[in-house]
Amino acid sequence: MAKENNLGLAGWFHAGRYGPQRYSYTLQRLTGIGIITYLLIHVFVTGTKIQGATVWQSVMDAVLHPVLHFGEFLLFIAIIIHAINGFRLIWVELGSFLGKPFKTHYPYQTCLDRNRGFLAVTWVLIVVVAVLGAADFMHWL
Repeated sequence: MAKENNLGLAGWFHAGRYGPQRYSYTLQRLTGIGIITYLLIHVFVTGTKIQGATVWQSVMDAVLHPVLHFGEFLLFIAIIIHAINGFRLIWVELGSFLGKPFKTHYPYQTCLDRNRGFLAVTWVLIVVVAVLGAADFMHWL
């Protein structure tokens, strides 16, 4: 009989034996939620334009706050993580970078062991793009 899974959302943050791949997948979920939240706020802020020029200007004055500029940078980082890690997840789901089939000898090797190099390359690419983006964001301060 299978063990009952009663972790709920806490299961997102408990990687167990899966390690970095599970945390990367959890980060994929969290960045997706953050991007959707931003899009909802963006639609609301843009929708204030139909209420007149004074309302629009007051909203734009609030949006130009430096704290929200840092929030835009965090949004940029979330989009980079979500996009690059999403491509990694698609390639892994399609069977790329899994290697040849293997015999089942103890200690058992899993596809997770074979994907760690691909995960490392993915995160190096994320960091490089984030650093380049950070340089551009700091230029605008």
